[in-house]
Amino acid sequence: MKRDGLKNILYVEDEPDIRLIATMALESLGGFTLEVCESGVEALAKATAFGPDLLLLDVMMPGMDGPTTLQALRKLPGLDTVPAVFMTAKVQPQEIAEYHRLGALDVIAKPFDPMTLAAAVEAIWQRSVRE
Repeated sequence: MKRDGLKNILYVEDEPDIRLIATMALESLGGFTLEVCESGVEALAKATAFGPDLLLLDVMMPGMDGPTTLQALRKLPGLDTVPAVFMTAKVQPQEIAEYHRLGALDVIAKPFDPMTLAAAVEAIWQRSVRE
């Protein structure tokens, strides 16, 4: 399950149904500890105290979108180097290239399979640890 220090995931998703399914998949199947946020603003308020090992961010959110949230999180103490992953339905090659340019390790496409989500997050984490 969790190896090489991946335990705490800051998860930001505005859609309640997606948030519920992903939270269940990551906590129950993956054994991760999540700080679940409904918005970028909420993530900014909770991130530092939570101390995430990984940022898992929805891209399309009202107000502060995922990329804007990531930029703001990077300015907080201790979060400038925390690995980030975007979850989105916007997965055209040029979009994925832009997410990487913004500093994301990888992108998980929506809709995702709840049964394999934790393994996908773990695989991304393992790649980042080796790099």
